[in-house]
Amino acid sequence: MSHTTDTPTEPPWAQPSGVRITGVRAILTAPAGTTLVVVRVDTNEPGLYGFGCATFTQRAAAVATVVDDYLAPQLIGRDPADITDIAATLHVSGYWRSGPVLNNALSGVDMALWDIKGKQAGLPVWQLLGGRCRTAVPLYAHAAGRDAEEVADEVRDLMSQGYRHVRCQVAVPGAGTYGAPAAAAPGSARPPLTPNAWDPAAYRRTLRGLFEHLRREVGAEVELIHDLHERVHPTDAVRIARDMEPYDLFYLEDPVAPEDIEWLRTIRSHSVTPIAIGELFTNPAEYRPVLQERLCDFIRVHISAIGGITPAWRLAGACELFGVRTAWHGPGDVSPVGHAANLALDLASPNFGIQEQHQFGPAVREVFPGCPEIRDGHLWPSFEPGLGVDFDERLALTYPPGRTAPGHAWKPPRRADGALQRP
Repeated sequence: MSHTTDTPTEPPWAQPSGVRITGVRAILTAPAGTTLVVVRVDTNEPGLYGFGCATFTQRAAAVATVVDDYLAPQLIGRDPADITDIAATLHVSGYWRSGPVLNNALSGVDMALWDIKGKQAGLPVWQLLGGRCRTAVPLYAHAAGRDAEEVADEVRDLMSQGYRHVRCQVAVPGAGTYGAPAAAAPGSARPPLTPNAWDPAAYRRTLRGLFEHLRREVGAEVELIHDLHERVHPTDAVRIARDMEPYDLFYLEDPVAPEDIEWLRTIRSHSVTPIAIGELFTNPAEYRPVLQERLCDFIRVHISAIGGITPAWRLAGACELFGVRTAWHGPGDVSPVGHAANLALDLASPNFGIQEQHQFGPAVREVFPGCPEIRDGHLWPSFEPGLGVDFDERLALTYPPGRTAPGHAWKPPRRADGALQRP
């Protein structure tokens, strides 16, 4: 659904002529099976348009409704150059604010406006942010296996491709896990009441063995990362952070849930293992105390979930003041437009830490011409104006979301007795 109107909503300083927003709409596509939400903003200047990423796979239809029915009417007639005022106005336009549905919708608009501004200036977005601080952006890749040896083999292979940062996840025999294939249960193990149930105690034991093996097999030249994914009780997170100290992790990711961030103080007081957190943050009230008290070493927010480039750039600046580095979330359920936004921030941020990589397949690359390029374990800048990624809408519509997409939900793990475990 696309909104167009001749009745603009103008701020007090609006000029009677010039570039104006004429259309705003969300497009859903799934070229790799995952529903992506792309926002297109059109203007009255021929050929001047922008794209943004508003992907929230689990609530894609809700985000599209917010874009089409609630944000678009407020944008028609506005000057796309007024990014800061537009971001602030839309943020409070529903009175209640923040939350991933609204923030992803805002992010799609915000990125599209930065894309337009770059095209107007004839410059990449990273130039508009002050220019690049590095030649290319180091990435971390993902290694996983059914046992420690399989993980070590993957780490060695990634090192041979030029990666120097690798996230390592391993299966827990006879239990469920995160980010790794299933492993068979040991012969003496009692079968869980719930198949592949989450077992925190077994997970902790397996984790120690994994990193002991990795350091012995791959040495100290590679930076190792592990994602707890908030799946253990905070007291277990404290113990795991302490357990990991001998293995010199680059960071331990998301040791606690946003609801438990006060536990970061305890982790800090008991361990020197670096902490990365923020993937699930949607509100400054969640990440402000983490920065002020220096409770993390890396901020890992999902740029779409906090509202786009505008708030992320401000957050990066705040992090720099407190000695925190950036490590923006970069999974497969972020479109290439969203990854280009990550890249722009990474290039321009003095306090950049590391970037999560995702390798896009041929279908996605066809739908998104100009998809960011990965070589030698790095993400390389585009010198095209704006974010540098286009979008073939006609081709995108040949990859519609699956029938179950509107009701798609993250399936949380269960413990052995069937009780819910947060994902």
